[in-house]
Amino acid sequence: MALLLEHEFRPLPADKQIETLPFLEAVAHLPPFFDCLGTPIVYSPVKADLAGNIKKIRAVYDSNPTKFKTLQNILEVEKEMHGAAWPKTGATLALMWLKRGLKFMLVLLQSISDGERDEEHPNLIRVNAMKAYEIALKKYHGWMLQKLFMGSVYALPYKSDLLKALEKGREVKEEESIEKIHQFLTRVTPILDAIYEMYTRMNAELSYKA
Repeated sequence: MALLLEHEFRPLPADKQIETLPFLEAVAHLPPFFDCLGTPIVYSPVKADLAGNIKKIRAVYDSNPTKFKTLQNILEVEKEMHGAAWPKTGATLALMWLKRGLKFMLVLLQSISDGERDEEHPNLIRVNAMKAYEIALKKYHGWMLQKLFMGSVYALPYKSDLLKALEKGREVKEEESIEKIHQFLTRVTPILDAIYEMYTRMNAELSYKA
């Protein structure tokens, strides 16, 4: 899976302290995933949002790499810095939305990897995309964004075309591509889960609608 595996995520350490720079360097390769889904009117903004949030977090990290060495450091320092405005500000807010975009991506890929499908149309990925949207993004979107997304599922590529796009155009057996997706998920899912746990623990999660 050329696109997903070209830059490895470090294993989650036992203390779940995720180093900021290696995380950002790995995740910076993922926004092009949304190009593979077609439907630019829906997924180009998601891609741009993902890339923009990575850039915002990187700018905060670059301002003081020692102070912001881990993602938890970012939340702790910004909580102290911004007071009542936190967590709806700075890299804390950017990481909050970044993790949601990544969650959508991971749930979609996990659903495909698990073999979930519409039995009447097994090469479509609508079922997988709808599941990912329901879990990761729907409750944070207003009515218009929800309608836009619901319409977009009818323009999604076939599963075979998505897998080919993730292989950057190479013809690869489906089982081989699914195994690579599984490898990617094994690496990234524990990291994303740890970020969600951190937001819950620090009471940094917000539920307002975009």
